[in-house]
Amino acid sequence: MVATASSLEARFRAAQDALPAHARVARAAAMFAWARDAIRREIRGRDSAMSDERLKWEAALRLYGADATARGLIQRMIDHVSG
Repeated sequence: MVATASSLEARFRAAQDALPAHARVARAAAMFAWARDAIRREIRGRDSAMSDERLKWEAALRLYGADATARGLIQRMIDHVSG
């Protein structure tokens, strides 16, 4: 039997729904950490001399920059960080 995209999606959703809440939260946190670390590696690849503090805020800008308020706050932090 060949699984279709919709049947795979349904099986995935059923498996997710069967998880306890703490496991769903842990999974979401792990996926967020993976994405954040991937962004940091990409930024570090472009600028290996960037300080860890600035890297943290540059990654935050990539993650939350679509929100104008968050972008302003993060940009202020970047402006205060050297390197």
